[in-house]
Amino acid sequence: MNHQEPASAFSMGMTRPRLRSVPLPEFSSGLAGGMDNLGGSKFNFQKFRLLLVQYWWVPMATLLISMLVAGVQVWHQRATYFSVGSMWETMKLQLPDGSQFNESAEDLPGTQSDLLRSALIKDRALAKLRAASNNLAIPVDLHGGPLPVDLRLSQTTKSAVFTLQAIGPQPAYTQAYLEALMEAYLEYKADIRKQISGDTLASIVKQVQLTAEELKNQQEVLTEFAHTNNLAILQEEGAVAGGYLTKLKTQLSDLQSEEGMLEAAAGNLAGTVADRSQTNQMAHELEALISLHGAEAAGLVTALQNQFKELDMLTLERAKFSVNLRAQHPKMQQLDAEIERAQHELDIFHRQSSEQLSASLETTRMRMANVQNAIKDWEARVVDANTRIAESERLKTSVTRSQGEYDRLAALAQNFKISRNFDQETLAILEHASPARRSYGAMKQLLASAAVVGLCLGFGGIALLTVRDEKFGSISEVREKLGDNVIAQVPEWPQANGQLPLSANGELSHIFAESYRSLRSALLFLVESPQRPKLILITSALPNEGKSTVAANLAHTLALGGARVLLVDADLRRGTLHERLNLNSAPGFSHLLNHPADADKMIQTSSVPNLSFIASGSRVANPGDQLLGVALDELLAGWRAAYDYVLIDSCPVFAADDAATLAAKVDGTLLVVRSRFSSARQVKEALDILCHRRANVLGVVFNRADTSSPYYDGYKYSKYYTAADMAAA
Repeated sequence: MNHQEPASAFSMGMTRPRLRSVPLPEFSSGLAGGMDNLGGSKFNFQKFRLLLVQYWWVPMATLLISMLVAGVQVWHQRATYFSVGSMWETMKLQLPDGSQFNESAEDLPGTQSDLLRSALIKDRALAKLRAASNNLAIPVDLHGGPLPVDLRLSQTTKSAVFTLQAIGPQPAYTQAYLEALMEAYLEYKADIRKQISGDTLASIVKQVQLTAEELKNQQEVLTEFAHTNNLAILQEEGAVAGGYLTKLKTQLSDLQSEEGMLEAAAGNLAGTVADRSQTNQMAHELEALISLHGAEAAGLVTALQNQFKELDMLTLERAKFSVNLRAQHPKMQQLDAEIERAQHELDIFHRQSSEQLSASLETTRMRMANVQNAIKDWEARVVDANTRIAESERLKTSVTRSQGEYDRLAALAQNFKISRNFDQETLAILEHASPARRSYGAMKQLLASAAVVGLCLGFGGIALLTVRDEKFGSISEVREKLGDNVIAQVPEWPQANGQLPLSANGELSHIFAESYRSLRSALLFLVESPQRPKLILITSALPNEGKSTVAANLAHTLALGGARVLLVDADLRRGTLHERLNLNSAPGFSHLLNHPADADKMIQTSSVPNLSFIASGSRVANPGDQLLGVALDELLAGWRAAYDYVLIDSCPVFAADDAATLAAKVDGTLLVVRSRFSSARQVKEALDILCHRRANVLGVVFNRADTSSPYYDGYKYSKYYTAADMAAA
């Protein structure tokens, strides 16, 4: 069934809102934004998948080649055999002193593996094989050296058993080598143990001798000290000297107190000179005399008291007579003489007291000096006694410490002599080397590696092609590179020689037909105003991108929709549209460029209603120059008035300048991009050329899209179409 649209949709202006057309600056900026991603490092998995589907044979080829190479290597590879043995951690004899050989448990597997692979153990194993009397021939290489035997060591988790696997060129040699290797390893450890134990024992014995000599010297020093110093007498002398020293210090303290008292008495005697009153003088004098000691001091105090009493009595008597008698009275003069005499005697007593006090103070000070000297002497005696006692204790402590060290080392040496005679080897052979069997591990590993390398090369090549390939594989890639300027996509149609018919019958015809109906709708609703583009140029960047096919089928679809369509083959160099329409190639467009008045005579009609056609015509020289003439403008103006759409098929942009010249004269340009053929960079350059000519690029048509691709979703649901619909398509 033909889904025709009324002719009025093309001939009358549309007043309802429409999508606006893409102006040239906006399309150019969107393109530039999309083209900025061309050189990015982002990996496109979609393109990788498409390339993998297209070039699936590349990984298969690299896999086959790598497997063949590996097969050749396996064919020429020497056969290998493997023998298995095991060793285990045996029990230990725990000696009381703990003198035994220990190895780090966490480093033991790695250490044993390295030792078993070392050249020293291998040389010992080969020496054992050569010394054996089993007439075993050791295989040699081209240089005369023994062929290597690969050794692998493994240990099960939380197990004391070590499994050894030897891989060699001959079965008997491999088994004998593994057995000799395990024995050589145990002998080597035994030799090392003996060497270490011998060196250790010698070191311990030497240390014992040095300790014994030191102990002897310290004992001699202690004995000599004991001969010259009696410790008991020293302790008793120290105790006596300490007690007497305490007594002397007490005596010194008493003398210091007495000295203070005497100095205070001397001060009191000095006060009697300043104060001449009788009462005060007597008080000071008595206070000074009381500070003295002995019978003499007591007699002086008594005499002084009597003298003061007598002086007081005379003074009172004179005061009594002075009331009635004059000073010249004989009685008064006698009393004055007696008072003077008493005062004189007091002065004599004062001098005697002062002399006595000074003598006592000097005596006290002399006694203090004697006591202080005695204290210094006895302190020296105490210090000397204590020093000799401390030295004796130090010597005894040194002897005790040296004796303990000597006893410990002697016991260690004795126990070590016993323990070194025990076999303390912690590793023993659990299972001897098994008979060697053929090994296919290297062969399997080589083939597996070859398979991995082959697949990696194949997939890597496709990944590299994905990164370097700029050809569009799907419409999403076009939109990613060119922005949202793709207005339609046309599917691939399987036909011989790549020719696509104007109509197709079959199961997939609806996909092909609906894609052009979508393109037709895009042209109908591309503008906002009634001035929609009528003169449309259809071109591409390079030849063979399908521009002529798109032009013919778009014209067919527009005509089926009721529009008056003129299809012009403006490819003056290689025009082939007449072959697709089964029409004549001449006269045509090349003739009209020189004779525009003959336009009506050049028009051919096809079997499709409303579709007219002008062929390219005969070949002319310099066709690009003719496109610049006035005749083309007259032709375009006439066609604009006579038809709803004029589709002009031109040569590719990079083939000649014709397309760029025509693009500047028409209402809009459609650029055809072919899947897996057009390069993003070439399309960008073609759009740049059109934009520089001020062409109105309406959009991009993605041609020959793969309908089997998971990224193609347009019009694939055939259940919505009846058989009549498909036939009408």
